[in-house]
Amino acid sequence: MVCVAAFIILCLISLFVAVLSIFKRDVGRKYWKTFKKAWGCVWKKVRLQKCETNFKEDVKNSILKKVVIKKPKLVKPLSALIEIFSVLIVVVTIWSLVEAVKAGLSLWALGTCNVTSPSSCALGADACSTEEKELNWFEGWGEIFGAIPDRIKNWNAEEYVVEPKVFAKNLQDEKPVALDIVDPGCSACMNSYRNQLESGFFDDYKTILLVYPIETESGYKFKNSGIIARYFYASALVNSDISTKILERVFNGYNENGINYQSVFNNKLNNEEAERLLKDWLKEFGLNGEEYEKVKKLAHSEEIDEILEKVKNVVENEVHVKGIPTLIYDGKKHFGMYKK
Repeated sequence: MVCVAAFIILCLISLFVAVLSIFKRDVGRKYWKTFKKAWGCVWKKVRLQKCETNFKEDVKNSILKKVVIKKPKLVKPLSALIEIFSVLIVVVTIWSLVEAVKAGLSLWALGTCNVTSPSSCALGADACSTEEKELNWFEGWGEIFGAIPDRIKNWNAEEYVVEPKVFAKNLQDEKPVALDIVDPGCSACMNSYRNQLESGFFDDYKTILLVYPIETESGYKFKNSGIIARYFYASALVNSDISTKILERVFNGYNENGINYQSVFNNKLNNEEAERLLKDWLKEFGLNGEEYEKVKKLAHSEEIDEILEKVKNVVENEVHVKGIPTLIYDGKKHFGMYKK
C-alpha cells in the first residue's frame, strides 16, 4: 500500500515539480526517477504480482532516517502509522474516483452532478429542481443507470404534447416541433424563455409551451405557479393566444415600478391577489363578456384539474424530468436553461 499511496501523492505533486524542473532540472530528474519506481511497483500490484522493487523501503527510510538517529524507539510505531496512512490515502483516492465517475455519469444522464438535489450542482445546467428527495448511495446509482436509456433514445416532441396546445409563436406547419417545459415561477425558465426569444428559437421551431407548476409536500414550489397554470390552460381552451400572452407577460413584463412580473407573483402577491391580476390581464388582452366569464369558471374546474394531472404525468413519468426548464427538439431531451 505504501508504494500505491506514494504513487498517488507523486501524481498530485507532478505538475508542481514539472514547473519547478524548468528552473532546476536536477529536481525534475530526481522526481522522474522516483515516479518511475512508484509506477513500476503499482503496475505489478495491478497485475497481482509481487512488488520486487525496494521502493517501499526507500520511502520509509527517507521518512524515518532522522527518527532512527534521534529516537530509535519510535521507528516501529511510526512505520506502522505509515502503513495505516498509506491505506487511508488509497481508500480515499479510490472513493474519490468512484464519486467522480458517479457525478460525471449523473451530469451526462440527468443534467446534474447531484441526483438528490439537481439545482445544487454548480456544474449542472441552470435549472429548478422538480424534486428533492433523500437517496442512499445505491439508489443514486439506480437513478443514474435508469436515466441512461432516456439519454440515448430518439425523442419526438409531439409524443409528449398535452391538449390544449399553446404555441410560443404562431408559425408555419413545416417548422420542426419543439416542446418547452416551464414553471412560471422558475427564474431559470424565465431566462431560458428570454434566450429563446432573443436568439430566434421560436422562429426556427414550432414551440409548444407545457406549463408545469412544480409541487412539493407543502404545496407549490413557487406559491402562485399553480394559479398561473390554471389560467394559462383555461385561456387556452378559449383562446390560446391569450395563454401565450400570459406567459410572455410573466417572464418578460414589468409592472409600473419596474419589477419583473415573475418576481411580483413570487414575492409580492398572495393567491387571491395573483388571481385578481390575472383577471385584469384577461381584460387587457381582449377577453370580455362571455369569453372572460368562461375562462374564470374554467380556471377552477375539474377539466383544468385533469389537464394539470396529465401534464404532471407526462413531465414526471414519461419525460422523467429532474429539473426545468427541459426542452425536447432535434430528437433530443435538453436539460436546463437554453443558451443563446
